[in-house]
Amino acid sequence: MRIWKKPISVAELTAISVNTATAHLGIEFLEVGDDFIRARVPVDSRTQQPYGLLHGGVSVVLAETLGSCGAAYAAPEGHRAVGLDINANHIKGTTSGWVTGIARPVHIGRTTQVWQIDLRNDAGELTCASRITMAVLAPR
Repeated sequence: MRIWKKPISVAELTAISVNTATAHLGIEFLEVGDDFIRARVPVDSRTQQPYGLLHGGVSVVLAETLGSCGAAYAAPEGHRAVGLDINANHIKGTTSGWVTGIARPVHIGRTTQVWQIDLRNDAGELTCASRITMAVLAPR
C-alpha cells in the first residue's frame, strides 16, 4: 500500500537537498517505493573519522535524512514533520565503499510517526540500526 500523501521521487528528494548537509556529505537518493526510501553515503574523506571508519555521526545524518524525508512525504498536505528523537546502534564499522540505508515506517499516526532505518555496507552487512520519532505539526 502506498503511504505517500505528497508527490515524491528520487528527483524531488535530490532537488530539495541541494546546498544542504545531505549534498555536502555526498548522500545520494536511490529509490522510492510504495512504503520506503533508499539512499546511500560514500565512505570517503568527507565522511570518515580519523581512524578511517565511517563516522557514526554520518550514519545518523543518513538515518535522519531518510526518516525525516519519509515522515514529511507521508504527512498530510500542509503538515510539517520535525524530529523528536533519534537513536542509532552502530553494529559494524565500514572503511570503504558505500553505506546504503532504507527507511520504513513503524507507525504513521495523526501527530507522530516512527521510522526504522537500517544501514548496510556493500557486502549487505548491517552496520547501523536506527529509529527516529517525528512530530507531525498541523498547519498554523
